[in-house]
Amino acid sequence: MVNLQSHTQISLTCFKAYDIRGKLGTELTEEIAYRIGRAYAEYINPKYVVLGADIRHSSEGLKMALANGLMDGGVDVIDIGMTGTEEVYFATFHLGVDGGIEVTASHNPLDYNGMKLVKKGARPISGDTGLHDIQKLAEANHFTSVKKRGTLTNQNILPAFVTHLMTYVATEKLKPLKLVVNAGNGAAGHVIDAIEVYFKSHNVPVTFIKVHHEANGDFPNGIPNPLLPENRHATAKAVIAHQADMGIAWDGDFDRCFLFDEHGEFIEGYYIVGLLAAAFLAKHPNEKIIHDPRLIWNTVDIVKNHGGKAIMSKTGHAFIKERMRVENAIYGGEMSAHHYFRDFAYCDSGMIPWLLVSELMSQTGKQLSQLVAERIALYPCSGEINFKVANVASAISAIQAYFENNSENNPPTLDFTDGLSVTFANWRFNLRGSNTEPLLRLNVESRADTKLIEAKVAEISTFISKLQ
Repeated sequence: MVNLQSHTQISLTCFKAYDIRGKLGTELTEEIAYRIGRAYAEYINPKYVVLGADIRHSSEGLKMALANGLMDGGVDVIDIGMTGTEEVYFATFHLGVDGGIEVTASHNPLDYNGMKLVKKGARPISGDTGLHDIQKLAEANHFTSVKKRGTLTNQNILPAFVTHLMTYVATEKLKPLKLVVNAGNGAAGHVIDAIEVYFKSHNVPVTFIKVHHEANGDFPNGIPNPLLPENRHATAKAVIAHQADMGIAWDGDFDRCFLFDEHGEFIEGYYIVGLLAAAFLAKHPNEKIIHDPRLIWNTVDIVKNHGGKAIMSKTGHAFIKERMRVENAIYGGEMSAHHYFRDFAYCDSGMIPWLLVSELMSQTGKQLSQLVAERIALYPCSGEINFKVANVASAISAIQAYFENNSENNPPTLDFTDGLSVTFANWRFNLRGSNTEPLLRLNVESRADTKLIEAKVAEISTFISKLQ
């Protein structure tokens, strides 16, 4: 039996730049979850907090330990059950409560778990906005006693969530579409089932072909992370086999949405950002669009051509959301398939993007490949390439020096918004350390020159290999 009220002071390594993530049994335990609940209650001083959890076997126990910590801190807890992260975001702003926590490790290995924390209005809690203060309180483990313990109630917010999702599209204008949906045995399946019921009751002619649909904490088909090429085959194969109009795949907590065209070809999230930016600006001219620094040229060009204002932000869901609020941006997107919406409390959603793309396909009569082909040709990219290095910071410094010292005639423009961005006339790259894994991440793009990308990827890869 774990002593959830141990008073031992410990150092917690599960607190990251904008969420909590750690290895089970060492970095993250039920005792630590209890401490986080107490610390959240102490720091935020909320009356009501929403809790949800993904499908991992450890998630329910961690959620209940969190709930006990919150209740011992005098908080009334609303448990919304097995959910994706965006359902906690939605419940937090929809119910008007003081905060929310989703227990999830998203796409991390099976022996990991974590938490994403928000406060009132689904405002993110990151390292810059209180996460480290919560960490210190949890580490110290000395909390103010409360007069009355909080309560625990269960609530189903799924019907309200689906109703809200439908406000982003004109469902009556959706044309017959056949969509492959791959939940990856994560948390997305129950939402798709609810949307399917809604579509049928409203005579919306959209058919779902379900792949790896059932929620299963063992992840029998692998950890759901379609950003990895080896995890895309099942979706692509199903699109081709069923002659579907589009394929959709999600990560474990479905806050990221990945799209495949009618040929089963994976569409880089970068081009979906541009597609959705154009769609929003067509309806709402002169608005601001937030994007990350990894790949930018296509997005900047589209936003400029549609009369909007493109604003670059540091990568990461908490940082993007904070910038969205500061700028009151209508939409924000990251090439990693996070998409953010002003009407969704500036939060990211993995359900809204595919609904919007389905609407675009219906309105234009074009398939997804046709919607993005021109942009891919104009601004091809490498896709994200990961390297394991001994020291991320020193590797980035060495690469910066290499390109500065070998480009005397045409010196590059440097930007440090997130990692290192190096821009030349016809190509650019971004190199940054992962916030969740010990990896160096590279993205390269060019102006209509795929061979140049191949050459530069090879050049940078060779240089990095010599650093080992």
